[in-house]
Amino acid sequence: MRYNGTMDELSDRRPIAARDLRPVIWLADRLVGFGASPHGVSVLGMVAGLLAGCAFAASRSWPGPLLWVLGAILVQTRLMANLLDGMVAIGRGVASPVGELFNEIPDRVSDTAILVGLGWATDAPALGVAAALAAMGTAYVRAVGRGLGRPSDFCGPMAKQHRMAVVTAASVVMAAAAVWHFETGVFLTVILCVITLLSCLTAGRRLRRIAAALGA
Repeated sequence: MRYNGTMDELSDRRPIAARDLRPVIWLADRLVGFGASPHGVSVLGMVAGLLAGCAFAASRSWPGPLLWVLGAILVQTRLMANLLDGMVAIGRGVASPVGELFNEIPDRVSDTAILVGLGWATDAPALGVAAALAAMGTAYVRAVGRGLGRPSDFCGPMAKQHRMAVVTAASVVMAAAAVWHFETGVFLTVILCVITLLSCLTAGRRLRRIAAALGA
C-alpha cells in the first residue's frame, strides 16, 4: 500500500506542509514498500534526538565545528522520522492508538536530550533543563486538551518545529563560529532563554485557547 497524502485528514496530528513534498512522499512510499515499522521509525527518531544531545554536550570537551554540524543533522533526522512515522502507519494501514505512544514518548525524550545537551554545551545545564521542562509543558497542555475532547492544539510561537528550527540554526552558527573563530559569548544562553520563555508563552496560549473552547 502506498502513502496517499491524506495524513492530516485521517489523524489528529500536527499539520506539516512537508508531507505533500514529492521527495517526502517518495521516501514514505519506499519505507512502506520495504514493510518498515512506523514504531521503528519513531524509535529511530528518538535515537537521533539522543545522539544530537550527546553531540551538543560533547562539544564542550571537544570544540570544533564537527559536533555542531553532526548535532544539526541529527536534529533534522529526528524531525524527518517524526514526519515519516505517521505516513508509514497510514500507508501500511496499521495506524492504531498504540502509535500515539510511539509518537509522544520519543518526542519528549528527544526534546529533553537535545535541550539538556545544549545547556551542557554552554556550561549552564540548569538552563537546558528549564528549556526542556518548558517544552514538555507545551506538550502536556496539548495532551490535556485532547483528553478533554478538544482537537490537538499545535499553535506556537514555540511549538516543536519552531524549537528544533532554532536549535538547528544555533548549531549552524556555532559551527561557523568554530571555523571562523568568532566569539559566541552568551549566544547559547540567550537561545535557551528564548526557547524557555517562548515555550512558556506557547503553553499559556494553548491553555487559554482550550479553556475558551470549553466555554470557560
